[in-house]
Amino acid sequence: MPLTPETELNADVAARTDVYFNRTRQIVERYGDRRVTYAVFLRRPVISAPRLMLDFLNRAATARNTHFDVELTHPEGAWVGAGEPLVYITGKFTELADLETILLQKTGAACVAAHNAYQMAIALPNVAFLAMDARHAAGAEMQEMMAYAASIGSEAAKREGARGFIGNATDGTAHYFGAPHGFGTMPHALIGYAGSTLRAAEMFHETFPEQGLTVLVDYFGREITDGLAVCERFPELAASGRMSVRLYTHGGRFLEGLDPAESYAVLERRAPGAIRRYRSDTELRALVGTGVSAAAIWRMREALDEAGFSAVTIVASSGFGVDKCRVMADAHAPIDVVGTGSFIPDAWSETYATADIVEYDGEARVKVGREFLLRRNAARTRNGHS
Repeated sequence: MPLTPETELNADVAARTDVYFNRTRQIVERYGDRRVTYAVFLRRPVISAPRLMLDFLNRAATARNTHFDVELTHPEGAWVGAGEPLVYITGKFTELADLETILLQKTGAACVAAHNAYQMAIALPNVAFLAMDARHAAGAEMQEMMAYAASIGSEAAKREGARGFIGNATDGTAHYFGAPHGFGTMPHALIGYAGSTLRAAEMFHETFPEQGLTVLVDYFGREITDGLAVCERFPELAASGRMSVRLYTHGGRFLEGLDPAESYAVLERRAPGAIRRYRSDTELRALVGTGVSAAAIWRMREALDEAGFSAVTIVASSGFGVDKCRVMADAHAPIDVVGTGSFIPDAWSETYATADIVEYDGEARVKVGREFLLRRNAARTRNGHS
């Protein structure tokens, strides 16, 4: 006998939610239901990204043949301060009690990742971003959540004039960016298979002649040599702006031709102010260290321009989180596109959303210390009676 939507949802929720919520539901069913209002919040500033949570809530309401009243206090894409209620959810206690765990799972990480994506795009407003989070996600649900979050943070940044995220790396979540498909050309594995960077580029172009060509140039440690070789092989693509070199130099080595002294010299030529101020070790590494540093990006740009390939763009990837983006902005690094999944939160404890009931049958009531969650009118009423 097939399961009904309600039976299927209840079984799934019962298995995934905290046991004490299941027991609470059973107690309330025994002693009498009440109409309650939950306030959902985070303890740090975020960008409101509640859609996946609200979609689940709507599915639950449909399956249970009930209705939840939702007051979204901060619309999708809006800035939310630490401790500010993101949403109030009202309904029967028996229908909401066991949903709390899953509602919180679908809220916190998305809001924090959206805030990170927003900050990255604002730091580099003239740079386009590609969301490359899929390979770092812990399964399909997280992949969906992170792509959605990046799109929401991006839209918030676009409203302030940034280019933001123009797409992502997978077809399945491309719709969040208004694209029919994901973006990407070749991984390191294809270059290893081809035996040379140039041959991998030829294989790609022969297979996908209508596609633009973005070439990874670090496989053999000859970023400049191999990058220029591909440009010379495809001069029309290079001249038309349909070619990019992607810098993904390993953090254990410098870009071809660079060392600490030469890295400083590059920035002294191109962005002297960036290295004349006090810097932390992390900032210095992003400026003149190994891997994809600001000096490496500037040196690649110099080499392309000197060879007459000024229309060839630079895609930078490898650890481009909020802090690295800010350092790149300070160095005026000539990046055209950043490929990154580093909007995924580093400190997972920051993503913990919390919910508290703030009303029972319309009466304001919340545990001591959480009065800030009360609706403003309810808080004034409560204070007036205290």
